[in-house]
Parts: sequence; C-alpha cells; structure tokens
Amino acid sequence: MRFALVEDNETLANGIAHQLRDQGHSVDVLHDGAEALDFLRQDSADLAIIDVNLPSLSGFEILRALRLAENTMPIILLTARGDLKDRVAGLDAGADDYLTKPFDMEELDARIRALIRRKPLEAGSIVQAGALSYDRAGRRLQISGADVALTQRELAAFECLFERAGQIVSKTQIADHLYGIGAEIEERVVEVYVSRLRKKLNAGGAKIKTARGLGYMMDLPA
Repeated sequence: MRFALVEDNETLANGIAHQLRDQGHSVDVLHDGAEALDFLRQDSADLAIIDVNLPSLSGFEILRALRLAENTMPIILLTARGDLKDRVAGLDAGADDYLTKPFDMEELDARIRALIRRKPLEAGSIVQAGALSYDRAGRRLQISGADVALTQRELAAFECLFERAGQIVSKTQIADHLYGIGAEIEERVVEVYVSRLRKKLNAGGAKIKTARGLGYMMDLPA
C-alpha cells in the first residue's frame, strides 16, 4: 500500500518510513505543510500520517482543507500535544485517529492496520476475478482457493497494478508505489518484480501486458 508521511523531524520521519517500507509498503515523505497539501491534493495515497506542528501549514490546516475538498483518505495525526482539547480538535477536524508523541512503533502499526481494515470494507474487501480472489483488508491473494505466496515487494507491485487494472501503469509509478517518490531505483528492479508476478498469476488467468515504452497493464479474467 502507499502511505504519505508528513513530519518535519527527519529522524522520526526516516524511522517511520523505514518501518513501513520493511513491511512492503511505499512511503512518500514530506517535511513542509504547504508542500504536503499540494501533494495530497494531486497524488493518491491509501493513508496519510500527518504531524500537527509543521512549517507553512499545520496538520490541522491540511486536514481541514482535505476534508473540505471531500477527500476521505484515512488520516492519523501525530503530535507532541497531549491536551484533551487538541485531540478533540483533531478528531473534529476529520482525523481518523490521533497519536501523541512519544509513541511505540507497534502502536502506530496497530492503528494503521485498523484503518486499513476499515477502509476496504466500505468499498468491498474481497474482489473476485475468475479464479483469482484478492482480500484487500487482509492483503491475501488466492487462486482457486489456494494462497499465492508473494514477497512484500511483489505484493506491493501486485496492488499497484491490480487497483489500476485495465490501465497502463508506468515503471516509474510502480517504483514510486514500491519505494516512494524520488527513490533512485533502476527500471530493471521493476522488471524483475513484474516478471515474478506474471509467473505466479498465470494459473489464475490474470495477465500483465507490456506496453513498450509506456509500462504495464494488468488484464483480469471475467
């Protein structure tokens, strides 16, 4: 899945990003409030983790602007503020959860998992396409009822293509989904993951087509 992390403390931001990337997610890290708002208005993310105290715009201001624009992306606010009124203000502004610093990474992981489970259920957690079945909430792929073993990176690449089935997805888009925007990843790395996915999806009838010079497109069975 793809996360947006907005935190001006670079040490903390790097620590959170490292943890999420180790779990196979892609993470776009931003340090400035105004820059983050522009990014979140234009780029999709499955979940955003936003610090309250930021340069340019506060986390509250980013949150209010997104909700006014009817952006329903799940958002967790991070802050050193522990007062009840600040927590209430964040939730009233549209935050889905609120975590006070310092916090344990296991707690952040648990809250993220809870929000990830909640969001797919609204749109239908399990998607069936022929013999292929994908549980978005559990991040579980099956073919004819049997689990398909995917590494974390393979799963992230699958999600990137699966959620855009029928559309051409560039290698850059896949790399961004795997490692975050701006990561210096060679195209060959993306090609390797796509090649592995092709072999594992073949029995389920899902095809990953190559659009030369443009990228890839997943074609799902009816």
